[in-house]
Amino acid sequence: MKKVFLSLFSFIALIAYGANKQAPIDREALVTRHNPHVKAFERLSSLSVGNGEFAYTVDATGLQTFPEIYKEGVPLGTQSQWGWHSFANPDHFVPDDALKDYDFGRGRKEPYSVQFNEPGRPHDAANWLRANSHRLHLGIVGLELGDQAKASDIKSIDQVLNLWKGVVNSHFVWKGYTFDVATVCHPQMDMISASVTSKSHTGIKFQFPYPTGGHSDDACDWNANDKHSSEIIAQSASGVVIKRVLDATTYYVTIRWEGKAVLKEKSKNYFVLTPSSDRIAFSCQFSAYNPILGAAKSKAVVQSSTPSLPSFAVTANASANYWTAFWKNGAAVDFSHCTDPRAKELERRVVQSQYLLAIQSAGTTPPQETGLTYNSWFGKFHLEMIWWHQAWQPLWKHGKLLDRTLKWYETVEPIARGIAKRQGFDGVRWMKMTDPSGLEAPSKVGSFLIWQQPHLIYLAELLYRSNPSEKILKKYNRLIQETAEFMYSFATYDKANDRYILKGAIPAQETLRASETVNPPFELSYWHFALEVAQKWRERSGEPRLKAWDEMIAKMSPLAYNEDHLYLAAETALDTYKDVRFTSDHMAVLGAVGILPLTNQTRPDYMKNTLHWIWDNWNWDQTWGWDYPMTAMNAARLGEPEKAVGALLMDKRTNTYLISGHNYQDERLRIYLPGNGGLLTAVAMMCAGWDGCKEKNPGFPKDGKWDVRWEGLQPIP
Repeated sequence: MKKVFLSLFSFIALIAYGANKQAPIDREALVTRHNPHVKAFERLSSLSVGNGEFAYTVDATGLQTFPEIYKEGVPLGTQSQWGWHSFANPDHFVPDDALKDYDFGRGRKEPYSVQFNEPGRPHDAANWLRANSHRLHLGIVGLELGDQAKASDIKSIDQVLNLWKGVVNSHFVWKGYTFDVATVCHPQMDMISASVTSKSHTGIKFQFPYPTGGHSDDACDWNANDKHSSEIIAQSASGVVIKRVLDATTYYVTIRWEGKAVLKEKSKNYFVLTPSSDRIAFSCQFSAYNPILGAAKSKAVVQSSTPSLPSFAVTANASANYWTAFWKNGAAVDFSHCTDPRAKELERRVVQSQYLLAIQSAGTTPPQETGLTYNSWFGKFHLEMIWWHQAWQPLWKHGKLLDRTLKWYETVEPIARGIAKRQGFDGVRWMKMTDPSGLEAPSKVGSFLIWQQPHLIYLAELLYRSNPSEKILKKYNRLIQETAEFMYSFATYDKANDRYILKGAIPAQETLRASETVNPPFELSYWHFALEVAQKWRERSGEPRLKAWDEMIAKMSPLAYNEDHLYLAAETALDTYKDVRFTSDHMAVLGAVGILPLTNQTRPDYMKNTLHWIWDNWNWDQTWGWDYPMTAMNAARLGEPEKAVGALLMDKRTNTYLISGHNYQDERLRIYLPGNGGLLTAVAMMCAGWDGCKEKNPGFPKDGKWDVRWEGLQPIP
């Protein structure tokens, strides 16, 4: 009877799913089998909770108890999209102070915002403008174990980040006392909530640093208490509001707790909340705005009521609902049916990267390369990296996250238009290194880059393809046209050869120089692609195609190659395969086919020759995390699936993924989110393919070992 029942069940299942269909992926099982599990203090093993606008990173105690251990690893940051600070500017430096004229043979001088080697006002101005504004560390929230406490006192560590619910559960023993700590971030508020259970009645510390203004660090100067203040402006039996003042920057911290507890000021900018029972639960919100209308301005008049905040239970429930919906409603890729031994690690990276990018790279401004964890490049973000951070989102059914970020472009359009105008171009020229204001940070490299320009067009196209609506067209078409207008005016017509060329720019492979580089291959292909997409948006919006743009598309220079039929780093880089300068950094030539579709500019056989040469000869130790997915995308388009998988899992330092899922680069960039984002975009392409691709899972070998199952992914152009 049992055999009959099983046979009947199998028959029904076959009818339900069909011989060529797969059963639904068990999303919860897929996600939770990759929950990060920490069992010791280790400088690279911190974990984070967040919501795209705000993130909070914890040590093995579940809070920020021992930040000094992680300072040179993955720091214990508390950062937001709005939290920025500038040092005083007594010399009244302005952006024009850092401008320098260049002549790229376009019949005029072009002013660029750059760094200066020689001393003087331009040098000092450039340095000040690069470092200001910088992103703030909003404050340490940790266990108060006493000034003599050491991490070595903590025993029996057992910490798990539950990705399905967005909660860090931490268990440990300190001086014989057992601790259970649960930590969550509210999905819509810049707020954490935590529950700490221990018979020790250990307090919670709230300690506030002054910013360092450093290029790459945890942004915490603990030796400058005289330069900032933390003032209680409201206090009740269950809450407090603290006003933070750092030079011209002000923000607020609201703390609410459950049960009996007392908050006292231990020292300047340092407060301790001490419970009266075995459990303390609290919520801590950070805000750029005063949460109390008419708040007191001095300690002499402290308000006796404080704003209410969601409790720990409410916040934990909101977090669980948000993350469960995130995982259920997005796309999914299941590698558990694969027999290749590399598949499990690839699945781990894919799952953890989705979580990290949702909390670090999905806010109302473009993301910092180190997200909301710690500062790199002074906390500023780089627009040439936004594609790597966020292109995956519409491909994985999370287009709303990308839409939230792209709105920022409209706010800085006037500045981008001013950059183009001062250099003699039409339209808008998007800045490279910047902050929420859109001001251009001076750079000897960044100011000459151009490959950030088409990103808005590509990303908006992905967003539209994921949701073909009139609303998306109306929202982004004007910006797309203005972006393309600059691209058209930037290219130079070469009358002698009846073609358009690109010059006077540093390409994505930044080892090349602007003064001597003509026709870098990735940029040529990107110009061709983006102008064609801009024309399609005109047609979708009921506007005629522009004949001048069509002429440029038709006459864009082909990619230059040598006698061995290998594509060059640029038309002017004739020694590409002899000079180490051209075989280090990004192998951007591969992006011309992979990130972008194959066009009549490029021969697939020549590009395959180039891929093979790079695979065997490139200086892979001088690459970046997104170079591996770029190589994988190129290999997939060229019918080299084994190389596609091999690139994603190549055993190189800059392709390392930590226990948290973060892509590690080096001692400066211990996390690097463009690598995570590139991985997800590459995997989406390797599964769902691209326009015109008829093959299932085209980026994976057909050797019987890669039974990759997926749901909801979208192909790329």
